[in-house]
Amino acid sequence: MCFLCRVSSTDLEWFDVVNERDEPVGRALRRDVHARNLLHRAVHILVFDEHGRLFLQKRSMTKDTSPGLWNSSCSGHLDAGEDYDPAAVRELQEELGLTVAEPPQRWFRIEACAETGWEFCWIYRLRSGGPFVLHPEEIEGGDWLSPEDVTARIAAKPEDYCPAFRLLWSIAAKELAGEHAASA
Repeated sequence: MCFLCRVSSTDLEWFDVVNERDEPVGRALRRDVHARNLLHRAVHILVFDEHGRLFLQKRSMTKDTSPGLWNSSCSGHLDAGEDYDPAAVRELQEELGLTVAEPPQRWFRIEACAETGWEFCWIYRLRSGGPFVLHPEEIEGGDWLSPEDVTARIAAKPEDYCPAFRLLWSIAAKELAGEHAASA
């Protein structure tokens, strides 16, 4: 078997390597970025329906990181040379089959750390009830949950959730609580 036949397409993805200020300083293959814990970039999109429920995806068992764990509605790395907003639009289409005319709303940012896999992350939010067409190589399934249910399930079984999602949800849940308190 030839070498290229054994290499997955994700191994051949190029990412921007960034410095501690999230400024590109070079490029490297995905596998090298992850193996060497290099700083890089990602997006997470939290999709809420009209009832305020959050769509969570269960990652495919074929994923190279966190297979079978629950995660954001949609997430992914920025390709080399790509900015955050176009990546969010692209990932929505690739993972959920959801086409949007404009990038979703930027909500908050997370600094690169061990929990994110050394990714600087912009967290977006979007209101949509679908329908979604889940990409089978990316997503095994999904579920709509109230924010309270998400928090309770993470507390009960944190090992079922991606580390980056646990971190971002701890921030998102506080943001949502603050919004509810302000509107009351």
